Amino acid sequence: MSPLPALRRAAAREWGPLFTTVRRGLAGRGPRALALTAVAVALTASVHVVQVQDWGHRPVRLLGAVRAEDPLWSALARTPLSPFVAAPDLPVWGALAQILLVFGVAEVCLGRWRTLAVAYLATVAGTLYARIGVALGPEVFLGLPAADARVVDTGPSAAVVGLAVYVCHRHRARFTGALVVLAMVVEVLVKDNLAGREHLAAIAVVLAVCHVRERLGRRVQDRGAGGGGTRSGAPPMRSWNFRRGPAQRTSWW
Repeated sequence: MSPLPALRRAAAREWGPLFTTVRRGLAGRGPRALALTAVAVALTASVHVVQVQDWGHRPVRLLGAVRAEDPLWSALARTPLSPFVAAPDLPVWGALAQILLVFGVAEVCLGRWRTLAVAYLATVAGTLYARIGVALGPEVFLGLPAADARVVDTGPSAAVVGLAVYVCHRHRARFTGALVVLAMVVEVLVKDNLAGREHLAAIAVVLAVCHVRERLGRRVQDRGAGGGGTRSGAPPMRSWNFRRGPAQRTSWW
């Protein structure tokens, strides 16, 4: 018996809702659905071109380089640009590919501002963890050596990982989300460095946000089903479950 039908059903369960949301978003809004992603890719490419110039390295570092030894206010001021400052010792196409794929899917599924919020939250989580880890010291669990305070921390990886986990949770792609988390854990086990640990910190914070959001959503549903929605005792009607005519159909992505 061929395993292909079972694999197709598994793939449809895992990626079906996500694929449908992306397809409808692109069909409904066209290129406008990826405006933020296009800006992020262009900004990353432009910053990279500037920082590899003799005259551009220092300005980019002043505006976007974050280190745990810097004053907190200075680090937070540089954090918005830091995801778009690709590491100069790594191929820039890797950062551009990450942004294009993950930011693109997230922007279509979550919207522009929520994508920015999750990406920034994940970046800040990694930045603050580095500061806390260095303060704890290497003798403490999750602590970091003092030398990591001087490591320049830039690039989109924390934001990309955080967005990937958030989108997978939102669209119930649990296996894919688990693979992302597992890959980051393996990364730390194989090469324990500041970047890998910051990825785990970003994942932890994003998962905490997902958990709180889910709990609040359940609480709202329970309150609605508890008597606020109907007087008959039946579950409250949800109009988006009914079949609409052409003039009534709306997009819920």
